[in-house]
Amino acid sequence: MALTYAWRGDFDNAAVNALHGEAFGHAPTPIDWQAQLHRHSLGWVCAREGDRLVGFVNVAWDGGVHAFVLDAMVARDLRKAGVGTELVATAARNARAADCAWLHVDFEEHLRPFYFTACGFTSTNAGLIALR
Repeated sequence: MALTYAWRGDFDNAAVNALHGEAFGHAPTPIDWQAQLHRHSLGWVCAREGDRLVGFVNVAWDGGVHAFVLDAMVARDLRKAGVGTELVATAARNARAADCAWLHVDFEEHLRPFYFTACGFTSTNAGLIALR
């Protein structure tokens, strides 16, 4: 079955919570993604295989020229199949169309090849304060 990608696509909170749990290795939690994304995000990308949500990425923003990739997730059985790369590419196209000048991402070390090689991000200086 073909995969489809939709910018600001419809989604169900339960489906995103289940995918988030699978992607980040925890039990699904009752997050209200609908409220969170509509309040804080430029947009999001949903990847579907038929009716099944198989990928998702949130694109937060500052209300100006900076957009941020958050919570990129792909179903376990479709990892390494280009789903994540297309999620990020769709996010980048739509952030550019919204007149953003920058798309930021932070990630764990093991994801460097994905973000730098597959998605085209470049290394930059950044800072971080651990709050917990």
